[in-house]
Amino acid sequence: MEAIILAGGFGTRLRSVVSEVPKPMAPINGRPFLELLLDHLIAYHFDHIVLSTGYMHEKIEAHFGTDYKGAPLSYAIESEPLGTGGGMRNALTQCKENDIIVLNGDTLFKINYDDLAAFYHSRPTRLAVVLRQVPDTARYGSVSTDCCDRIARFTEKTAAGGLGTINGGIYMLNRSLLEEFPLGTPFSFEKDILQKKYNTEQFFAYVSSDYFIDIGIPEDYRRLCNEI
Repeated sequence: MEAIILAGGFGTRLRSVVSEVPKPMAPINGRPFLELLLDHLIAYHFDHIVLSTGYMHEKIEAHFGTDYKGAPLSYAIESEPLGTGGGMRNALTQCKENDIIVLNGDTLFKINYDDLAAFYHSRPTRLAVVLRQVPDTARYGSVSTDCCDRIARFTEKTAAGGLGTINGGIYMLNRSLLEEFPLGTPFSFEKDILQKKYNTEQFFAYVSSDYFIDIGIPEDYRRLCNEI
């Protein structure tokens, strides 16, 4: 399998506690957070991993080089911010496979990637989105599905929140979904693909209860340091 890690964000909300490195390199008890993501991918024998970078990209490259524990690494560097969709589209230039895993570089979600791939290939779809049930969706917004695991609705963030399923930031997709957009064009994967196309295409939801944490805010960053 082949993966893209989106590691080009500015990490604005985390900058009060992590300011000298990009967010995916935030130290977790002496190790960059990105190593935790790579370790989990390597456990599922990924053949190639592309790091989509931008802000402070040279610090990521200096630490990892061209491979990590035997897994080849490539870099897709954004000279200017392209958004989540534009970053994925740019990273495709380094990919060889038609079906690719994409994950956020600030979220540790320890799913079973073999099960995700089997789920994706058993459905007539170009996209499977990994969802996670959480006790309060207020920070994320929520995703609803129908009885056949198809995505039925996206609900924006609200103060009300409550129990529900959220977008866990991991996707398995066919590259044609991104190649409809010109290379180098900034766009949002969430707004311009997920929310615009789920009514006209069949996008499926793979729900996992595996360990999940998003280090985008200082409270959760500190919690991960304690839990690790």
